[in-house]
Amino acid sequence: MTIRVLVADDQALVRAGFRMIIDAEGDMCVVAEANDGRDAVELTRRTAPQVVLMDIRMPNVDGIEATRRLTASGTVPRIIILTTYDLDEYVFDALTAGASGFLLKDVPPEDLVRPSE
Repeated sequence: MTIRVLVADDQALVRAGFRMIIDAEGDMCVVAEANDGRDAVELTRRTAPQVVLMDIRMPNVDGIEATRRLTASGTVPRIIILTTYDLDEYVFDALTAGASGFLLKDVPPEDLVRPSE
């Protein structure tokens, strides 16, 4: 079984890096990329990923609001919030919005694709 992943980040270089890490895994593939939260919600509905890697700070609709919208719509893949900001408020807001987890962008690449315990 291949795990379908959507990557949502407003920085193209960051999205490309996540894609390389994920696509190098034999059982994972990136099915879509979004450059803001609005696109992340729409692409999640269209491509039905099992996991969404969601940046918090993006233009138009941020990652926390996009997570709320996905949760409210019933379209709820596992949403992992990725950010450079280590703030308790972001963690709380993300988990309250329906995120499954929270990772800082400075984690080693293997932590991004390692199954949770």
